[in-house]
Amino acid sequence: MSVGFRFWTYRRRFTAQGLPCEVKFEAGLKGMQTTLFIAGVEHDACFRPAMGEQAIVNHQLSATLPDGSMLNVEGGYYSWWSVAIAAHMNGALIHESHPGKAIRLPERAIKMMTETTSKIDPETGKLRHDPAMDYSKLSANKVPIAVDIATGLLFFVVAKFTDLTTAALVGAGVGIALVIAQRFVKVDLLGGLAMFGIVMLLISAGFAYAFQDEDWVKMRSTIVGLIAASVFLSDGLFFKGRYMGRALSRYIAYTDIKEHRLSISLGLVGIAMAGLNFGVARMFSTDVWLFYTTFGDIFVSFGMALYAIHWSRQGLATA
Repeated sequence: MSVGFRFWTYRRRFTAQGLPCEVKFEAGLKGMQTTLFIAGVEHDACFRPAMGEQAIVNHQLSATLPDGSMLNVEGGYYSWWSVAIAAHMNGALIHESHPGKAIRLPERAIKMMTETTSKIDPETGKLRHDPAMDYSKLSANKVPIAVDIATGLLFFVVAKFTDLTTAALVGAGVGIALVIAQRFVKVDLLGGLAMFGIVMLLISAGFAYAFQDEDWVKMRSTIVGLIAASVFLSDGLFFKGRYMGRALSRYIAYTDIKEHRLSISLGLVGIAMAGLNFGVARMFSTDVWLFYTTFGDIFVSFGMALYAIHWSRQGLATA
């Protein structure tokens, strides 16, 4: 079964009766597929979805060895990020990839993967319990997400080999080119915020061109960030999130987002990030600021965004 967009592959190897064995884990947006190989030959496979009660059930694989012995392998996550296996032959343990580690997700991960939201089905009028997260939303937006990452790296590389003003102008040029290209290709390149993005790029480029000074260019992120934050706050406070909040919810796997709360919370994150950029730009060198604005603030903004998303969800989900 397809795991969708695959983001990681794990391999756990062991031997049984002198035969090389391997369990291959393929993790994707739709779920995880495990496959048992013995001497390079596939013997069994198991799939678990990314969300729901079945998502937290360990994978069970089995095979009959040449002498008739039964090999059983249990596998699954033992932490947020890694997997483990335990192999038994005729009921006796013969291998553990991570001795002493229970093959079980952390309780917080289990709660996140099994929680549901209650909604009225528009067709039947009955109460329906749906998963609180839908990873297919992320899969549908993998191209614009990749474009965002690539343009950020481009800014970093150009700035390293030229200067900040050139990098800002190149970034704006690439953004405009992407908007033009979007008119001729069927693949969504820019997600749901294309017009907002191009306006911000033009403001950024105009600022960089008008102030040919590195200190002013470093302030670009603060000024543009405050402008963007004001747009988000206005959308949430006066338009119930029908513009920015609705567009951004496309990038979030949760299905119970309140759009006006999302706009307000991300507007506040924008103000905080603008303030941090101001502080780093004033207190540290250009090289430190460049590294921070390209890589460092990703982690800071990610943490703030997680809290913003938590606040924007529709009340408490039920497990």
